[in-house]
Amino acid sequence: MTVAVGIFATRSDAELAQSALDAAGISSVISADDAGGAYPFDLGGGARLLVEDADAEDAKAVLADGSHPRGEEQQ
Repeated sequence: MTVAVGIFATRSDAELAQSALDAAGISSVISADDAGGAYPFDLGGGARLLVEDADAEDAKAVLADGSHPRGEEQQ
């Protein structure tokens, strides 16, 4: 099961956060209503960064370090 660890205003912001997770060895996917990045504007309330449930706490810790755009935290 996947859970959202952040919601970002743009796909680019989500991709920056995703690269931080990648560097930490945490797999993630981006879910956004932007036709796979073809539309540079927000169509559906932001880009969600999703990780496996087992990686959620580690992912939140990586995202909390402040070295990249932060999305809204998910509970």
